[in-house]
Amino acid sequence: MTVQLKTNDLSAFFMPFSANRQFKKAPRLLASAKDMHYYTQDGRKVLDGTSGLWCVNAGHCRPRIVEAIQKQAAELDFAGTFQMGHPKAFEAASRLVNIAPKGFDHVFFTNSGSESVDTALKIAIAYHRAKGNGTKVRLIGRERGYHGVNFGGTAVGGIGNNRKQFGALVSGVDHLRHTHDLARNAFSKGEPEHGAELADDLERLVALHDASTIAAVIVEPVACSTGVLIPPKGYLKRLAAIAARHDILLIFDEVITGYGRLGTPFGTDFFDVSPDIITTAKGVTNGTIPMGAVFLKSRIFEAFMTGPESAIDIFHGYTYSGHPMAAAACLATLDTYHEELLLTRAAKLAPYWEERVHALRDLPHVIDVRNIGLIGAVEFASKPDAPGERAYNRFIKCFEKGLLVRQTGDIIALSPPLIITEQQIDELFDTFTSVLKDGDL
Repeated sequence: MTVQLKTNDLSAFFMPFSANRQFKKAPRLLASAKDMHYYTQDGRKVLDGTSGLWCVNAGHCRPRIVEAIQKQAAELDFAGTFQMGHPKAFEAASRLVNIAPKGFDHVFFTNSGSESVDTALKIAIAYHRAKGNGTKVRLIGRERGYHGVNFGGTAVGGIGNNRKQFGALVSGVDHLRHTHDLARNAFSKGEPEHGAELADDLERLVALHDASTIAAVIVEPVACSTGVLIPPKGYLKRLAAIAARHDILLIFDEVITGYGRLGTPFGTDFFDVSPDIITTAKGVTNGTIPMGAVFLKSRIFEAFMTGPESAIDIFHGYTYSGHPMAAAACLATLDTYHEELLLTRAAKLAPYWEERVHALRDLPHVIDVRNIGLIGAVEFASKPDAPGERAYNRFIKCFEKGLLVRQTGDIIALSPPLIITEQQIDELFDTFTSVLKDGDL
């Protein structure tokens, strides 16, 4: 029997990225999950249209992953990786390298996407110092980018509300312009036609700061957390070429686009662009145990292997880097992805998904619809006196009708588990459409 919480039991938890007072007046509590669905405390079934939080790519409570975690907890609960190790951490790294884009031969384990980003930024700066370029310390992000919530990731991130409470954060950071262009690209299917030239904004920053001061530029291949901003055709290739020309490391933040979301193992594969560092998390363990993995090309790794063999190569890491439970979950997740061909399944579903997403374009207050892989987004015209209210009201109504979606500003994003069927896609969009038809929300 499910234990019911009393309202005052909710007060102790300071919830992240939440309107705490509003939520606790009318809580939405999920009690269990299986495959494509959550179940609430009162027994309602909720179709997961967001893969939890962009992370449950293989669906919920999958038997192989559950069994691996249970077994590992009884076998080896913890072993550090500072001057020590355990077999599964090395096996997980090797298995990840096997599915990584060509040239990415090394993995540094973290515990989250935020930690992966800060790890990548530190490695980028340390790499240039190891190569004798100690003046290369500046970091470049992008407007409307999201790179987690640690100091470095928040600094290079470009979402105003994520930054304004925390002051200056990290110095020496600048930002590219974002690529969102409703005037030219509204209702694009897949990659928009217009905007590749926006990559040239990196040249502007090079002219302003000089390349000798810039260590790295970090972008999401698809900027998902800000509302699914899809790169224009040719934009990422153009950005990569500029970065390479100025010896600036290019970091792809693939915390969301990694592990099959676009129909390829990584966004790097989808866009046929090879960065220098890739950050991942979320889908690496199907969201079951916190874990992140930063992928490095050999030339980055080898830059740290030049000192005495007995010397520590990088003074960075976490108590839980490569944690046994996380490594076990990672291995079982990779097995599940392999057995069910989930790293490429979105490519087969994408055409039907696109058709259903774009059928929403004429519903009330919709000003844009966009899609790529198994990701979709609907943007609404904001109320002049209440920005974000239209999307929030629709998020609540969807939940009441048995569908979980993701609201950010006046945008609703959709990213279901990769195991979704066409019948469940129909169920998702039939429910979503019924909510969007109510123009009074």
